Amino acid sequence: MKKKLISAIILLSLCFPNVAITAFAQEPFQGHIEETDIRKPETEKIFTNEEKKLEGNKVVELTVSQVLAGTTSVEGDEFFAEVSEDVLAGSGVLLPKGTVAHGKIKNIVDPKRMGRDGYIELSFDYLITPDGREIPIQGDMTSKLNPVKSVAKSAGESVASTAIGGAVGAMAAIEIAGIEGAVVSQGWTLAGGAAIGGVIALGMSLFRKGNDVLIAPGDEIKVKIASSEPIQVMTHEAVRQDEIKYDGLDVSITDVFLEKDPFDNMNTITLDLVIKNNSKSDFSSFDIELVNDLRNGYHPSIFMDYKNSLAMKTIKKGENVSGVLSFAVDNPNRQHWLVFYDRRTHKPLAKISVDNALKDLKITDLSKKKKKKKKV
Repeated sequence: MKKKLISAIILLSLCFPNVAITAFAQEPFQGHIEETDIRKPETEKIFTNEEKKLEGNKVVELTVSQVLAGTTSVEGDEFFAEVSEDVLAGSGVLLPKGTVAHGKIKNIVDPKRMGRDGYIELSFDYLITPDGREIPIQGDMTSKLNPVKSVAKSAGESVASTAIGGAVGAMAAIEIAGIEGAVVSQGWTLAGGAAIGGVIALGMSLFRKGNDVLIAPGDEIKVKIASSEPIQVMTHEAVRQDEIKYDGLDVSITDVFLEKDPFDNMNTITLDLVIKNNSKSDFSSFDIELVNDLRNGYHPSIFMDYKNSLAMKTIKKGENVSGVLSFAVDNPNRQHWLVFYDRRTHKPLAKISVDNALKDLKITDLSKKKKKKKKV
C-alpha cells in the first residue's frame, strides 16, 4: 500500500494538473498566480448522486506513458497509462480523461518462425482519478493478433515471398540458358527456374522471424476493465479544466482539428480562433504557446499553409482578429492550454483550455474528426 501511495503521489504531481485542481491553478507555470484565475467554488457540486460499476465488457482507451518492448521489458515490470477520453455514465463522468491506470507486464512472448510477431500481455489492478481516488479494477490486454489473422498474415507474406523468389529464379534461368533456350523449350526453362526460386523463397519465409512487440509512449491501447465496487459519478462541470482570464482579452476556440505536419506526422493541433484584444498588451506569436499538462510548451507552427494563419502576426491592443494557429505537439492526446504570456516577464496572463473547448464543441475523438480543408 505504501508503494502504491508513493507511486501515486509522484505520478500525479508530474502528470496531472487537475489531480489537485487548485494546485495547478495556483502554480500554472513558473509559480505565478493571477487574481483573475477562475477557480471552482468550494460549494460546486463535484459528484452526482449516482454510482456505477465498470462492467467486464467495458472497453476503455488508454494512452501508454512509457516504452513497453519485448527486447527491454521483463515480466512483472510496472507501468502507467492514462484514460484518453472521458468515460461517461448516467448523467456525468465515471472516469475523467487523465485518470491513471496502474499495470504490470504479465507475459512477453518472443517472435517466432514463419513471420509470427511477438506479443505482450498486460494486467491492470487499480486506477487513480484526477481527484485522488484509488479504484480497484481487473483488466487484461494482449497485443497478440487473432489466430486467424496471424495465420493469414504469415501465409500472405509467404506467398509474397514466393512470388518474389519465383521472379528471381526465372531471371537466373535466363542468365544460365539464355533467352533462346527459354524460347526453344517453350518456357519450361523459365517455369523450372521460377519453381526452384519459389521453393527457396518459401523456405526462407518459413524460417524468417516476426517482429518484436513495441508499445511506445503515446500509443493507444484498448482494455476491457471491470471494477469490483461502484464508482461515484462526477459532474461534467467538475472535470472541466481551470483557466486564467486576462482583463480585456477575450479568446474563443471555435473549432479544433488534428492534422499532419509537413513530414506526414499526425501531430499538429490546429485551433480556429476569434480574439478580441481590448487589453493593455500586444501579443505576437512569440508570446503565445500551446502548453500540455507536463508543462511542455509549443510555439505556433509556420509550416501550415493557411491564408488566415495568425502565426508571425501581432495582435495589437484594440484589435479584433480571427484565424488559425497550429502547433506540432509530442502527443495530441494530452491535455493542452492556449497560453498568452507577458512579453517582458514571460508571466502567463491568460490560459484557455483546449479540452474545455472540445467538450463545448462536442468533439469526443479528435483523431476521428474530419480534417479541415486548407484555405488558399
